Amino acid sequence: MPDPVPIDRAAPRGAAPRIASAPEAQPASQREARDFDAMGAVGDLADRLLHSTIARATFGLSPAALAGAYLDWASHLAFSPGKQLQLVAKAADKWTRLQQYAARSAAGASSLKPCVEPLPQDTRFSSPEWQAWPFNVISQAFLLDQQWWHVATTGLRGVNKRHEEMVAFGARQALDMFSPSNFLFTNPRALKRTRETGGANLIAGAQNFFDDWRRAFNGERPAGAEKFEVGRNVAVTKGKVVYSNHLIELIQYAPTTATVRAEPMLITPAWIMKYYILDLSPANSLVKYLVDQGFTVFMISWRNPGLEDRNLGMEDYLKLGVMAALDAVGKIAPGRKVHAAGYCLGGTLLAIAAAAMARDQDRRLASLTFFAAQTDFTEAGELTLFINESQIAFLEDMMWRDGLLDTTQMAGAFQMLRSNDLVWSRVVHDYLMGERSELNDLMAWNADATRMPYRMHSEYLRRLFLDNDLAEGRFRVGGRPIALADLRGPIFAVGTQRDHVAPWRSTYKLLLLAEADVTYVLTNGGHNAGIVSEPGHPGRHYQSLTKRALDRYVDPDTFLKDAQRIEGSWWPAWAAWLAANSSATTAPPRLGGEQASDALLDAPGTYVLQK
Repeated sequence: MPDPVPIDRAAPRGAAPRIASAPEAQPASQREARDFDAMGAVGDLADRLLHSTIARATFGLSPAALAGAYLDWASHLAFSPGKQLQLVAKAADKWTRLQQYAARSAAGASSLKPCVEPLPQDTRFSSPEWQAWPFNVISQAFLLDQQWWHVATTGLRGVNKRHEEMVAFGARQALDMFSPSNFLFTNPRALKRTRETGGANLIAGAQNFFDDWRRAFNGERPAGAEKFEVGRNVAVTKGKVVYSNHLIELIQYAPTTATVRAEPMLITPAWIMKYYILDLSPANSLVKYLVDQGFTVFMISWRNPGLEDRNLGMEDYLKLGVMAALDAVGKIAPGRKVHAAGYCLGGTLLAIAAAAMARDQDRRLASLTFFAAQTDFTEAGELTLFINESQIAFLEDMMWRDGLLDTTQMAGAFQMLRSNDLVWSRVVHDYLMGERSELNDLMAWNADATRMPYRMHSEYLRRLFLDNDLAEGRFRVGGRPIALADLRGPIFAVGTQRDHVAPWRSTYKLLLLAEADVTYVLTNGGHNAGIVSEPGHPGRHYQSLTKRALDRYVDPDTFLKDAQRIEGSWWPAWAAWLAANSSATTAPPRLGGEQASDALLDAPGTYVLQK
């Protein structure tokens, strides 16, 4: 039998194996080494193909990671008779209380006190129909069951904390799936609607379901999103694309005031999103607001990566993104410092860029602003439940096959974090009630997702989420480490109360890391709605605290207790802060600079239109 053809192991990770030329004669030990090397390459390829196939069915969740967590919990529970007795006693007590409640309810007792109250954010059973028999008993049984499972999955001595959180999260997800509100015959509102319409709601719901399925299958946007067209009624602030490279288009917006602040503003949005969340409709556009306040605004618009971009890494996003944009702004407004702002992952990238610039004594930044951006990932919320070596390796195998993280995988992960709000409430509303909610501009933008390159996303998960290199001084730029402690300029940071992507306590950690003056603002709302919080938006309020570089640290709980609550949008406070950290006004710079062509491409450019 001829020797197997050797594989060249010098090929880059993720690339197809290269066949090496076979020498005419080799010692037996070298041939054996070649044989094992070839077998290893084939085995690695087979494993990756299997994992990537499984990942499509599990939405990127690693079965091995989940199995490890459940085995840890189950094995500790099996050897904890005290916990088992507690659970038996809890079950008996809850069953007795439910029986008594059901008997009094069936007998028509008035002012019946429930066995258990739902959590404040749980509105599934808040309508009056749920207070009538037998639906009140059904909802109480579910809530008692939910409470029992919380006790069963938490507080078990010896279980790894991360595993405990994974098991508890999984139990919540399963219970939410089987909530009585999700099914026609156990949902009194859906039954009432069916009686009132003669079943027309179910026909409409079936039509909604098949329309959604068709759109998902064809990769189309959700119903109603077609009303919002980029460049027509969203992303309409006037401007020009003044610079472009393979990864970004840089937009400079036209001034609306006779004079502007000398320091221009550069905004770095996350590459996981289209930039125009900050330039939605004219009424809630942060870009338009800044321009009207007399700031020269530049915006990075990221390219939606394709298969050819699989090997773009964090260093590429830094060089071709933030640093290239800063260079371009410097040519258009020479000699002026720049106010830089970053949103979500864009804020993390901006922090990396700013720390590298501080290390290299590059003093082009006048200030830094971070919108819902994390720099320390030790408390990064429920996303981190599934960030471990097993999970990341599984995700890498999934991305390795296609070279990208697809939009559906990201959307599924974020929806899972808020399944009640984003999945099951929609099932009830659209499919059981047979209604359609009107999409607003923010919801339409949220459906206009982007992809992420294999290498970049792998580096991001490993270096930031898993290893926390940025916060701990191990993150390298240009081969040398950077430190957030080197940041000295003024910083404005915004967190949002109901952020499931970048929890505010995680963003607050910047006050521990940067040795600078930091103004921290906590606003109500979520990751997106809390940032898109224009003046006049009803129900908005925020708290604010400024920590000087030499001040003592104020912990998050003390901040919540002591920071003054201010009604309204935080935008005016930020604009005033920017003005206080700016110099005199001057004439606005020409779009694209003095040597720019009159044939510059109009905003919003072309990258934002890529599907």
